Amino acid sequence: MRDELNAAMKAAMRAQDKARLGTIRLILAAIKDRDLAILSKSGDAGAQTCRISDAEIAQLLATMIKQRRESIRIYEEAGRLELAQKEAEEITVISEFLPRQLDDDETKSAIKNVIAETGAASVKDMGRVMAVLRERYRGQMDFAKASTLVKELL
Repeated sequence: MRDELNAAMKAAMRAQDKARLGTIRLILAAIKDRDLAILSKSGDAGAQTCRISDAEIAQLLATMIKQRRESIRIYEEAGRLELAQKEAEEITVISEFLPRQLDDDETKSAIKNVIAETGAASVKDMGRVMAVLRERYRGQMDFAKASTLVKELL
């Protein structure tokens, strides 16, 4: 995923697409910050290989999108439509690097399969089902919506 981001950054530089380039640089900076946080927590000053995984990068990207959606809501309430538009453009760029999101039918099917596998029978088993879903579908599923669907299916 890092290689894909670096290649996209170089392509944006060549195309002189400043908006795309800025967003990709924000992504890479957030990844580097997370890498440094892990490195500082490990306490091993010589370890240069402390890097977050692709799954963690996908989670970071999902968080960035969530933050921008909240910003869009705030900007629209304040009547700052140009800033809301900028945030929406950043969401479009960030989304390109996330794994394909499951649609509603695929999400429902995945939930039914996990419920069957885990033998979940009531809402008390919801935590077990959600843990398996998070493990298997990190970055591919909206877990807020999935939680609602799990409740309905149990």
